Amino acid sequence: MFDEKLLVKDILAGNEKTLRFFYRHFKNPLISYIKNKVGNQQDAEEIMQDVLLSTIEAFRDFTFRCRIFTYICSIANHKVIDYYRRKKIKNIVFSRIKDVEPLIITLLSPETTFDDELLKEKITLTFSRLAPLYRKILTLKYIDGYSVSENARMLSLSFKSAESHLFRARRAFAMTFTYERR
Repeated sequence: MFDEKLLVKDILAGNEKTLRFFYRHFKNPLISYIKNKVGNQQDAEEIMQDVLLSTIEAFRDFTFRCRIFTYICSIANHKVIDYYRRKKIKNIVFSRIKDVEPLIITLLSPETTFDDELLKEKITLTFSRLAPLYRKILTLKYIDGYSVSENARMLSLSFKSAESHLFRARRAFAMTFTYERR
């Protein structure tokens, strides 16, 4: 076992060896935890990356009222909820079954239809305000369904670089989307 307070202190101090230990130690149990919630290995791995990055950022506020893994799982729960929200948004905005859409609209209440239309407009506007590379990498990942490694190959980037660009593109999208809500 290890001293959790020392682990957090070392991570916050920028100790790369401790950061690598943190990643190796929590990666597999976290992927298993997330995969039980989302069912897809690739999605679980992507969410796991987001969770670990968010956990490291959140360590500044960690009060040790629970074990680190419990804290990580609570962050994972929020990321899984975000995953399902994004999935719903993708289905609403990027529906590829255009002939069925009129049938679906008749089943929805006017308020739901209006909300969906507003959401489509908001997402389209947010997308248009992103940098071209961010739009491209988000389109490849979430609309075309390519994996991070396929994105890397198509954009002539290393895997780590593509992963980093995707993370920053998602963050830019979220920040722009949130800003646009006001």
